[in-house]
Amino acid sequence: MKNKYFLTLIASVITFVWLSQGIMAAKGIYVPLFTYRTGAYAGSGIPNANGMSDYLNMLNERDGGIGGVPIIVEECETGYNTKKGVECYERIKQKNPVVINPYSTGITLQLIPKSPVDKIPVHSMGYGLSAAADGSVFPWVFNYPSTYWNQASAIIKYIGYQEGGMSNLRGKKIGFIYLESGYGREPIPLFEQLSSELGFKLFKIAVAGKEMQNQSSHWLKVRKEKPDWMIMWGWGAMNPTAIKEATRIKFNMEKFVGVWWSGGENDARPAGKAAKGYKSANFHGIGTNYPAVQDILKYVVDKGKSQVKDRARVGENFYMRGVFNSVLVAEAIRTAQGKFGNRVISSEEMRWGMENLNLTSARLAEIGLPGFANPIKVSCDDHANNGPIFIQQWNGTSWERVSGWINSMDRVRPMLEKAAADYKAKNSVPDRTIPCS
Repeated sequence: MKNKYFLTLIASVITFVWLSQGIMAAKGIYVPLFTYRTGAYAGSGIPNANGMSDYLNMLNERDGGIGGVPIIVEECETGYNTKKGVECYERIKQKNPVVINPYSTGITLQLIPKSPVDKIPVHSMGYGLSAAADGSVFPWVFNYPSTYWNQASAIIKYIGYQEGGMSNLRGKKIGFIYLESGYGREPIPLFEQLSSELGFKLFKIAVAGKEMQNQSSHWLKVRKEKPDWMIMWGWGAMNPTAIKEATRIKFNMEKFVGVWWSGGENDARPAGKAAKGYKSANFHGIGTNYPAVQDILKYVVDKGKSQVKDRARVGENFYMRGVFNSVLVAEAIRTAQGKFGNRVISSEEMRWGMENLNLTSARLAEIGLPGFANPIKVSCDDHANNGPIFIQQWNGTSWERVSGWINSMDRVRPMLEKAAADYKAKNSVPDRTIPCS
């Protein structure tokens, strides 16, 4: 009798879980967001999380979702911790998510081998494994609008332009200060190869997580090395600390360029006027002068349905980065619905939508973001779009765009394909069987 009761109980639990998942699927399209509103990375994570959730919730409030289907938005707090991120994934994958947004290179690297098994696409927007740009090897991973390697080469091009031509990089010294993590180490192979090819000297300074808010010794090394330029690959509390330390040693801020994750207002604002001249990469617009952002304010923020605590922070860089992330998710859902119908789509249908995304300038204007970003066209082979960047500069109180679009170097794509092939061989990744369309 005890065994019978136990088996009945187990069956009931399984039935309940199955029914719960079915009810969720029937109610809407489930889009989980991996966020970090606590810890040392919260200064960067909070505005991103707000932008991601606010855009999707605006679509729910204004349009009833996408294609008449509500979006189920749920956050999972990771603290930018890889272990917690994987735990989030294991919990939420039972709820039929259409896509995973890890918002961490470390988490992304752990989920890449899981995605083809669980058939859930991973969208690592401008982060993660650069080699995942090769869709022939990574059919379930997407990193558009661009990769770290594309960005790194474009930053070197920008420095070359400032020096009067790429040939003038020979003999220059470029410092690279980075977060000691998978994220921070990701562009090093490209920087090392470009150093060899272009003749500049590269010196590297790693910042451990526990040292992010105490970088005095790191910047003493910078002062000793006397680099012509510094490039930063930082995140969270590392960024404002590095910028303040750079001003303390009186480094020329005009020659200090950050990755697109080191260009938030919270990064430069703490140093105030002293940070004037600091630069970072970017790939989208900022500000509230977009119809879509006005709708976010109208339908979400002003109705108290946002976690934004200061209305003035809407439109800042990392908030808009989060908005862009959700724009790409929403447009991939629309693309999938265009083929499979205006209904709750599956994760496999979402993968098709992501691979066939064609976000034109006209479409950006149509959704209320005219001129916001460079067009994005994804293909079976190219999951990154190889999008260009521009450079923005801190004027003491806000960011100003100071360059046009800068494309990556032609040599990057072959490097990405080689890295993808090496990953495939090392990890015994099977050949792609999903047909292109």
